[in-house]
Amino acid sequence: MTHHPHSSPSTPGPGPAPVSTRFTASSTADEVLEGVDLTGLRAIVTGGSAGLGKETARALTAAGAEVTLAVRNTAAGDAAAGAIHESAGGVRPRVVRLDLADRSTVTRFTDTWSGPLHLLVNNAGVVTGGLERTREGWELQFATNHLGHFALATGLHEALVLGAADRDGARIVSVSSTAHMRAGIDFDDLHFERRAYDPQIAYAQSKTANSLFAVEATRLWASDGIVTNAVNPGGVATGLQRNFTARQKASLDAAEAAGVFSYKSVGQGAATTVVAAVAPEFAHSGGHYLDDAQEARTVPDDAELAQHPHGVKEWALDPDDARRLWAVSAELLSP
Repeated sequence: MTHHPHSSPSTPGPGPAPVSTRFTASSTADEVLEGVDLTGLRAIVTGGSAGLGKETARALTAAGAEVTLAVRNTAAGDAAAGAIHESAGGVRPRVVRLDLADRSTVTRFTDTWSGPLHLLVNNAGVVTGGLERTREGWELQFATNHLGHFALATGLHEALVLGAADRDGARIVSVSSTAHMRAGIDFDDLHFERRAYDPQIAYAQSKTANSLFAVEATRLWASDGIVTNAVNPGGVATGLQRNFTARQKASLDAAEAAGVFSYKSVGQGAATTVVAAVAPEFAHSGGHYLDDAQEARTVPDDAELAQHPHGVKEWALDPDDARRLWAVSAELLSP
């Protein structure tokens, strides 16, 4: 098995060309899966009861995968599983409770999983309008979007190893966002204990963390046959925006008006996730950030979002920051 690590931003020279696929910004999840048979593939999709997660789960189920919806609200999960089964046929998705901000539910989930896991889609995300904290005192967006998924993935590592042996590799998809371009990781004040709280900066930090997770997980686990890629679904109107403040909504409207992004359908938004999940181009190649179904071009940290809406900042792929974030995350979660 060959592994092609992402060239670090500090590498001299132009580096390898970004990984490309035949899909585009307008491709849908179903188009990516056309002719793909996922029978026997076991997948987990977090946040699978609505929006992008539900669409990802539906498309995977329609292609024959056995999907588990890991959801905070099991009633909504059950409704989604029923709708998916009705529209996609296949094996009705399982529904298991998982609250990424509550470590005990993550541990329960990983402890009760049995057998191989071939695909983990870390899709769930939360946006807050103001400062909220977990029981541990962690800032909620970072705790949910990054730390919860970190605990889930590390807790399922052995299942992914089994999955990799079973099907020539296992994959993790880490759902990030263009928002990562607003902020890197503030290692000196991860949880806004000293700096003024800005929900947009907090969300951005968590989305940079999702990308850095892909870099370090691939470095550590590629030898086990597990690769991780980060994806930007693009602008999709989902329930995630329900907690936006007036300022966040205005910022989004301004970005759309400036042509930074145009809204995608939920099927188009899920396409990039599905590319990372099944496309042969990413079977053994991880640590990438995908946008519009392709690997994105790396842009400098001071690049303006409006000029590079489909790029990935260097801070989201920095191998040293990725190692440091992994170590800090493991320490925070240690018993």
